Amino acid sequence: MITYQFINALSDAKPQSHFIASASCTLLPETALVAEMRASDGIADTRFGCAPFGRLTLLPDALWHDALTEGLLTALRPLLATPTSAELVLDVTDIDDVVLTQVLRFLFNQAHRLSDLKLKKTDEAVRLTCITALCLPEQQAKLETIFRQQQAVAHGMVAARRLADTPSDRCTPQFVVEEAQKLCAAFPALRCDVLDETQIVEQGLGLLYAVGKGATCPPRLLAIHYEGAHDGPVRCYVGKGITFDTGGLWLKEGAGMYTMKYDMCGAANVLGLMLTVAELKLPVRIMGVLALAENAIGPDAMQPGTVATACNGTTVEINNTDAEGRLVLADAIAWASKRHPQARYIIDMATLTGAVVKALGYALSGLMTQDEPLRAALTQAGKQSGDEVWSLPLDARLKKQTDSAIADLCNTPTNNAAISASAAWLLHHFCPPTIPWAHLDISGTALWRENGRSVASGRPIPLLVEHLLGDF
Repeated sequence: MITYQFINALSDAKPQSHFIASASCTLLPETALVAEMRASDGIADTRFGCAPFGRLTLLPDALWHDALTEGLLTALRPLLATPTSAELVLDVTDIDDVVLTQVLRFLFNQAHRLSDLKLKKTDEAVRLTCITALCLPEQQAKLETIFRQQQAVAHGMVAARRLADTPSDRCTPQFVVEEAQKLCAAFPALRCDVLDETQIVEQGLGLLYAVGKGATCPPRLLAIHYEGAHDGPVRCYVGKGITFDTGGLWLKEGAGMYTMKYDMCGAANVLGLMLTVAELKLPVRIMGVLALAENAIGPDAMQPGTVATACNGTTVEINNTDAEGRLVLADAIAWASKRHPQARYIIDMATLTGAVVKALGYALSGLMTQDEPLRAALTQAGKQSGDEVWSLPLDARLKKQTDSAIADLCNTPTNNAAISASAAWLLHHFCPPTIPWAHLDISGTALWRENGRSVASGRPIPLLVEHLLGDF
């Protein structure tokens, strides 16, 4: 675990640490080296002549206030790819609050690397173990709250990322259940309930069963309950947990299948959110639902044209087996609403459509809801956390996109238009109108992409924690 502490003078920093500051930091000694580094137009970085530090980095002042393009993070990533010290000292005397939360999450997330999965022979490298914040005395009380919250957020993100990064031959629906049970056991306020494939059928979750029945690893529904208060409405979160997506009989091409172990990021992030909430001991009641299945090919795989029935009695024509995520989500949303008909809200999250990436890119999650207060609250939380969302339309003009001649609904539009919003329109049928509901399409944000490679990002956990903090 990466720890943190606060100092008010550079003399209190540990020797040989890596000091990162703004170019105009007034607490630096006025040496010739510092003057030369300040004269640089860009990043100034040295490991020589900077005693008592092992490394000194000065970054342009503008980056410390750039919450929009994450300029400071972009500068920090290559600097910390191979740390030179386990101790990092960060100048936070003049930094935008949103930028600070982004940077802290990035730093605390250094607790997980792909090498930690022990699947590749690697040399032991220096790991960051402590973040020291250089601040003014009057800033410390506020900063302590920010650091504590972002450390907890990062712990949840790390758990989600580690699970999502695990190869799918290991990370099966049952594996996710067992890992979640182990992690939740550390918190008395968390409790897990599991439905196996037999119980899934018995409780009428026909859509989840249809997706998972073609795999040798059967589907699971995992509900995680958090009791941080004795009473009050339950907040519900639902995550798509397709542990691998071949596309089913609507088989994906090889290039499109490569990253499909990450099709369970929504479920992983629900788990991470629950762990963060438990660590922060928030005074709320929450249920997280993970809809877990592998979308495989085989003799028992669902077929195009199949009609399956959800646990709320709605029938769905499956005209595309590669649109399976909305099927498992629909059943899980309906199941959650039956468990808690007075829920404060239901928010689902999923790596659902490539179309949302074409619309919004990799920086923004797609938000679709018909509840305006929930839309406003999530949008504001996104801005405050630096984990932003952007609204897409969701109204009756999308009705024709889910029309079916044989069933109540079909799972994909036949005209290949408005793919992301059409999926949300399908999902809204499974949440009663009395419960506020929002859908987050995180296909663009659930992964961090760099140098042609993808790893799990842990988003939108920061957004959802920020929303929760402002909701009680």
